[in-house]
Amino acid sequence: MKGLPSVDRAVGVFSRFPGIGKKSAQRMIYHLLRHGVDDVEQLLVSLQALRDRVKYCEVCHNLAEGDLCWVCEDAKRDSSLLCVLEEPSDLMAFEKAGFFNGVYHVLGGRLNPLDEVGPEQLNMVSLKKRLLSGQVKELVIATNPTVEGEATAHFLAQLASSSGCKVTRLAYGLPMGGELEYLDESTLYQALSGRREF
Repeated sequence: MKGLPSVDRAVGVFSRFPGIGKKSAQRMIYHLLRHGVDDVEQLLVSLQALRDRVKYCEVCHNLAEGDLCWVCEDAKRDSSLLCVLEEPSDLMAFEKAGFFNGVYHVLGGRLNPLDEVGPEQLNMVSLKKRLLSGQVKELVIATNPTVEGEATAHFLAQLASSSGCKVTRLAYGLPMGGELEYLDESTLYQALSGRREF
């Protein structure tokens, strides 16, 4: 925007967020400006807290405000049941659902040779240590059902094979409320091959 470099700079920063284009970023900036100093101040305080206090858990690599995240600090969790996820946002989805009482390991991404993401760029070394400790009885692989997620799942299964723990994978299939005619072939195949007795 001619004559408003501060607005241009802010729009540029906001438009770097996933799913936010230039128009959405402009709307956000105009909203902040329209609602005055209090909203901008709250945003600044929140961002400073993110920068200063949030880091990664030393055990599972989830987001934490101390050395350990709230899951790793919870002595009631079943530490023999370890679920491997790609990102902290996946962990939040599990926790929101409220039915998993094990512990987690966040990889920080997935294998993707095209983007030069190999095992070295992910939290694999600490996962291997956890598996070799003998404490893990079941490893639940919960990577996303994408090509990269599947490659990561196969790598994880191989990594766990020497630990002696049981390795499981999240089931695939039909979403609740979905209709068969709108599903792709891969989802239908996974649902059919993963069928169980009723």
